[in-house]
Amino acid sequence: MDYWGTLNELYLERQRLDKVIRHLEALVGGGKSESLSRRGRKSMSEAERKLVAERMRNYWASRRQKKESE
Repeated sequence: MDYWGTLNELYLERQRLDKVIRHLEALVGGGKSESLSRRGRKSMSEAERKLVAERMRNYWASRRQKKESE
């Protein structure tokens, strides 16, 4: 069996499918693919940051108490 030939055919088929998918996504306007490819962190509002900060203060305080009680 010609494994390299089969692999080459599969790679070409994958390239063709990727191209068709890109064209269909462009026709639809991107849809979900744009949101899935988004990178980076979600921005937080000031209120969300305060909630996270308070939650983390409580978390670390409880960790310190557990360590002191050991």
